[in-house]
Amino acid sequence: MKMDLMAGLTGCAALAAILPACQSSSEAPRPNVILVMADDMGYGDVGFTGNTVVRTPCLDALSAEGVRLDRFYAGAPLSSPTRASVLTGRNPFRTGVYSANVGILRPEEIALPELLGDAGYRTGHFGKWHLGTLTYTETDANRGRPGNTALYNPPSEHGYDVAFVTESKVPTYDPMLRPADCDGRFWDYMPDHYDAVQYGTAYWDIDGNKVTEGLEGDDSKVIMDRVIPFIYDSVKEGEPFFAVVWFHAPHLPCVAGPEYADMYRDLPLKDRNYYGCISALDAQVGRLVEELKRLGIYDNTLLAFCSDNGPELQTPGSAGPFKGKKRSLHEGGLRVPSFVLWPGGLPSGTRNDVCCSTCDYLPTILDILDISYPDNRELDGQSILPLLKGKRFTRTSPLAFCSARQGAYIKGRYKLYFEKGVYELYDLQEDPFEKEDVSTSHPDILEKMKKALFEELASFKGSFEGDEYGRESYDRLGQEWWDVTSIKE
Repeated sequence: MKMDLMAGLTGCAALAAILPACQSSSEAPRPNVILVMADDMGYGDVGFTGNTVVRTPCLDALSAEGVRLDRFYAGAPLSSPTRASVLTGRNPFRTGVYSANVGILRPEEIALPELLGDAGYRTGHFGKWHLGTLTYTETDANRGRPGNTALYNPPSEHGYDVAFVTESKVPTYDPMLRPADCDGRFWDYMPDHYDAVQYGTAYWDIDGNKVTEGLEGDDSKVIMDRVIPFIYDSVKEGEPFFAVVWFHAPHLPCVAGPEYADMYRDLPLKDRNYYGCISALDAQVGRLVEELKRLGIYDNTLLAFCSDNGPELQTPGSAGPFKGKKRSLHEGGLRVPSFVLWPGGLPSGTRNDVCCSTCDYLPTILDILDISYPDNRELDGQSILPLLKGKRFTRTSPLAFCSARQGAYIKGRYKLYFEKGVYELYDLQEDPFEKEDVSTSHPDILEKMKKALFEELASFKGSFEGDEYGRESYDRLGQEWWDVTSIKE
């Protein structure tokens, strides 16, 4: 399905004017759902978690208006695995998405857009995909190659009606271009493009067509320019919508446009472009909220925000007070800024430090919409709806994480961490910054958590090898199971 961007925007005012009359009903409609994710944004990269340099007024205001989640974990310390956990409610190792650019979100997995599409929602995905390639006819991004059909896995395979996506990263300003001579990480925007060359990653629509127009300027705006017409069209047709908006900022390459770079003009090149692209993202979230209000649907829209992992190394990115950054299973690689906002359905202005995860999105949304999960395969998340409503909540699903030769397991107040067979135990209630290994003083807890973790890994391996839905994708990809024994080396 192709989206006529200009036509969608042209009808905004007229549509906004007639909506209030069209939405009167004795029965409250099901909420729209928008999942917003930043890319490589650390826990300390926004104002509402304490950053005093970056300007994020929209995110700060929304976090104060909604339910702020102070102990929210990405599903992994890397992009692709976390994204798989969002859409499935399952640990990404079940589907073989061990790392960025590894594996795919298998078509046999039950994904949120499929479930919501079956319930009458219009579904759209915008921005980063990173769960498989988008073409097998040409070279694109990290893994798209002619003839590489094994990794071909576009959003259309997972229940989406509309898509505007890249396989992986792009520059955060003029996303299709880069300077002919650059370090690939940071540069100032190119006002005249005189020495620009193609970056090498394309945007694709739901039908597999390469998008070539409307790709100039701030990438977060380029993405939002497609989200808003999708919302207008959904409202016009009287359909609730599910929109996944995965921004690229502040993933490298970080480039800020003139308006936002100027906000930080006295800072070094890295800082002004890093902070500038975050402020540009913030402004587009604000733009989204204003459009929801104009359309009269803000109160009945659930908007959730988080990042996919901690901040990249050797950038201005901040994990706040936590240990580690991207790729680490210490708290700084996993804890991310997060809030959930639904003005008509959740209490306003609350916050908590209860353990939550991106795996919880799917069961929570299904709980809100009273949709049953269709089979008995294992879910690793659980509904946090009682928590969001300020009611009593007990986490019964421990969190397990794997990455490279690291693993972690969180249950209650304790966290097991290992790397290459060396085990550590932390009491996160007393020591959230992981300064003191208490494994020697709690050997019984250490052994129980090691046993529980390896039971989880055995379950993940069973799913990976097709116990729940067969081996078609397993055979197609030819992946090997993550070598658990490597942690003992």
